[in-house]
Amino acid sequence: MPANDAREQYEANRQNVAGRSKAPAKPKGGKGKTLIRLLRTLFSFYPKLLPLVFCCLVANSILSALPATFMQRALEVVTATWESGDWASASGPIRTIVLTLICIYAVSLTLSFTWNRVMAVVTQGSLEKFREKVFDHMQDLPIRFFDTHQRGDIMSHYTNDIDALRQMIGQSLPNITLTIVTCISVVCVMLYYSVWMCIIIVAGVLFMSYVTKQLGGRSAKNFVAQQREIGIVEGHVEEIMNGQRVVKVFCHEDAAQDDFDVRNEALFQAARAANMYSNTLGPILMNLGNLMYVIVALMGGVFIELGVPNLSISGLAFSIAVTVPFLNMTKQFAGQIGQISQQINAVVMGLAGAERLFELLDEEPETDEGYVTLVNTRMQDGKLVECDKRTGRWAWKWPHHDGSVELVPLQGDVRLNHVDFGYEPGHTVLHDVSVWAEPGQKIAFVGATGAGKTTITNLINRFYDIADGKIRYDGININKIKKDDLRRSLGMVLQDVNLFTGTVMDNIRYGRLDATDEECIAAAKLAGAHGFIERLPEGYNTMLTDNGSNLSQGQRQLLSISRAAVADPPVMILDEATSSIDTRTEAIVQKGMDALMNGRTTFVIAHRLSTVRNSDAIIVLDHGRIIERGSHDELIAKRGVYYQLYTGAFELE
Repeated sequence: MPANDAREQYEANRQNVAGRSKAPAKPKGGKGKTLIRLLRTLFSFYPKLLPLVFCCLVANSILSALPATFMQRALEVVTATWESGDWASASGPIRTIVLTLICIYAVSLTLSFTWNRVMAVVTQGSLEKFREKVFDHMQDLPIRFFDTHQRGDIMSHYTNDIDALRQMIGQSLPNITLTIVTCISVVCVMLYYSVWMCIIIVAGVLFMSYVTKQLGGRSAKNFVAQQREIGIVEGHVEEIMNGQRVVKVFCHEDAAQDDFDVRNEALFQAARAANMYSNTLGPILMNLGNLMYVIVALMGGVFIELGVPNLSISGLAFSIAVTVPFLNMTKQFAGQIGQISQQINAVVMGLAGAERLFELLDEEPETDEGYVTLVNTRMQDGKLVECDKRTGRWAWKWPHHDGSVELVPLQGDVRLNHVDFGYEPGHTVLHDVSVWAEPGQKIAFVGATGAGKTTITNLINRFYDIADGKIRYDGININKIKKDDLRRSLGMVLQDVNLFTGTVMDNIRYGRLDATDEECIAAAKLAGAHGFIERLPEGYNTMLTDNGSNLSQGQRQLLSISRAAVADPPVMILDEATSSIDTRTEAIVQKGMDALMNGRTTFVIAHRLSTVRNSDAIIVLDHGRIIERGSHDELIAKRGVYYQLYTGAFELE
């Protein structure tokens, strides 16, 4: 694909994704509101350490403004001694001034050491707590969020966005606080000695601040764009890495390179503009500071020469002893403004990262209004009663409005009544779907890709909520059942297998964390996985990494089935569970699958119609509507769509 076409396609895709994801609007108040929220969050993390840091910074800033006053006193002593010629009498006052300055600098050094040590703890601890906060919130987000956001962009929150906070929290915020307090202290000292000289310096600082705002604002806008483009690039790279085999099979390397170049170019343009403004700001402010130094020296000499009356709190007249400290304070003031300019990059990137983090944290979590819970029960005096121990006999604990509590045995009776559903408002994908599965029945869904098979199972799990109709589980509306308890009662084997870093035993036990080794092995035998596991280098203790890349696709699927088996739920959902298994392996696993489904309500989605022949009911879907329903023999006798699919008259797709 030519680069121009790739760019056009990229922009179109970005608009599409933006429309689907419906990202929350940015809060009014912009960066100021983000900064306030960030500071509140940091204070909630460290309510004692942050005030300590602030006190050290304020004290250190005030101390840094004091040497100018001692310089003025030293100049007065030297001037008076020069006129009198009695240098011996000057040694005492000079010694006192020097010792006092040494004490001030020693205290300042101690305070600086303290706040830097404490900020190291605050910075790294805050990053840790932010990661925990974001990850914890991410676990509560609905499946819809992950369906509409790139995984690479989500990962960017944990890497780039949180890392952008590191320098801002550890260096920029303390330095800016130090600068602000120092500037206020220096202004107070200036006003004490000369209001006229202070006005000249403040006017110069205001001009420098205006330049900083203009260049810094443009830099900020582009740094925000840079953070966004980094997420897009990382999302694209993650996507290409996952699909590397497909890229190579279809010789799509050049087109993939073009797509990447377009995204990388957008990142380059944003980063170039951001750093261009940021890097030119420092030299400009440095030269403005030098210019202000010259102006202060010139005006001080003019005031002394013309004998201009001094306006000050101290009552001192214009003299060398007053003008020279102002030159040092001018350098100090300009240096502090320069410090702020050097921190603009980190502050803007940190705020951009914080804004993205807060947008993620502001995503609405998955709501759960359910109040019916799943509990262990046992029989006592012919009556079902709740107990704490795992008994294998489950029931729904259903509180009623009159205060009574009913225990409904968990049987696996699932019924969908006239269900309508759409992923987007106004776009219905399921139309008046009614499905009923009695305990122990096997229900199969057949139809072309996009017919709505997987959507139905997602509704049973409440990954999405229906628009109209009812879904009842053992006679209870699933909206009344707590989602965790609902999903705990459902086992699911997906077409795409996800294995986690850990041993084979760990991955099987993922289905039920309190399962013993013996139970995990029994589940593997039931699924037909025990044989190949025993042949692995370390058997059940073999480490799996990179989503089980050291196993074949069929072996990974067998582990997924074992994981569902050890959970031992009353309802099983098999979504193309054997689609990745070859014919020979399928024959091995089918026996285990039959054992797994025995006595359980099972929903099966399959393209291989041979795997659904023994289903109690086969439901044929087309564009979200049920067009046929019945057993295998009944549908064959009808000689309708299922008959044509089964005999190969036309393909599922």
